[in-house]
Parts: sequence; structure tokens; C-alpha cells
Amino acid sequence: MPKRTQIICLHEGERNKEGKQHSIDPIFANAFFKAYKPNWVRGGLRPVLCGGKTQLLERFPKELKLCGLQGGDTTLIVMADVDHDSVDCDMLKAKYYAKAMEFGLPDELFEKVVFVFPKDRIENWIEFLTTGNTDESKEGPRVEPSVAAYAAKELARRCKRPNETTEPFPPRWNSPVTIGNRWLSE
Repeated sequence: MPKRTQIICLHEGERNKEGKQHSIDPIFANAFFKAYKPNWVRGGLRPVLCGGKTQLLERFPKELKLCGLQGGDTTLIVMADVDHDSVDCDMLKAKYYAKAMEFGLPDELFEKVVFVFPKDRIENWIEFLTTGNTDESKEGPRVEPSVAAYAAKELARRCKRPNETTEPFPPRWNSPVTIGNRWLSE
């Protein structure tokens, strides 16, 4: 295993007029992976703002190809909300697969992608992880970065020890995070 693994995390979000990032997605992703500490992570996480969901999907195959060219020590993470335009995580993952095939990328490269799909929205995850309740039919409330980081650490704790967790995930969450064809909580 390489001494350092470069992790590139594509996610929704953009900068405001002053150039300040106004998305909790990179904060959530960074806090989650630092707390979860997968054994394949040897380096830091580089979050990449991609605008909206459409822009993220369009950028995905180019970034995946670049990761493939960089070799086995680069991992691509895609973090995108499952909301009104996708029924479930598998449907959203199929959109990314179709985009990779459209770009001519091999299945083996696609299988190495780590998908993080908050269902229905990351704000709902945060609301549930901090309060124990959420209404998935509407977007959860906006929160401060420290609250997003706390929720991400709580999710990591639950994923690392699924058998020790007494708090269930909401019924609509199949499993929160997938690596290739595996969920982190497996």
C-alpha cells in the first residue's frame, strides 16, 4: 500500500461573490473521513467544489480519468445528494456509471470510485445525526460548519461500529456510504 493516498472529493457547492465557499459538503466529507479513518486512506482529502448536481455529473468522468492516470494511490470520492431527481442511491449511481461509459471509461476504473450519497439531502443527515429526527420530505435546516463536522463524526462512529450502534438510521437510508459495490457499514 502506498505511503500516501491522494483523495479527491467531488461535491456540490460553489463560492459566493466574495469567493468564500458556502457549502457544508466539504466540511462534512473531511470530518467524516478523518473520523472514519478507512485503512486505505494514507493522506489528506482534497475537496473540489463542482457547483450544482449537473455540473458535478459533467465533471465526474474527466476527474475519474485523471485519477486513473495518476495510478493506484489516487481515490475519487463523489458526494452528491439523493433528492427529488433520483429514487434511490442505486439510481443516482447509475447516472454516474452511464456518464463514465459515455466517456469511454472502463468498468474497473468506475468500480474504484467511492460514492457518498446523502439521502435525501446532507442537511437531513445532519439533522438526524444531531437531533435523532428528520422529515425526509423536506430539506433539513442549514447549519453552522461545526454542527456539520459533529454530525459527520457521529456518522463515522455509527458506520465503524454498526453492531454496537443502538440508534438506528432513518428507515429510508439503505446504508449511507458505498465503496465500489460495498457499503462502508458492511
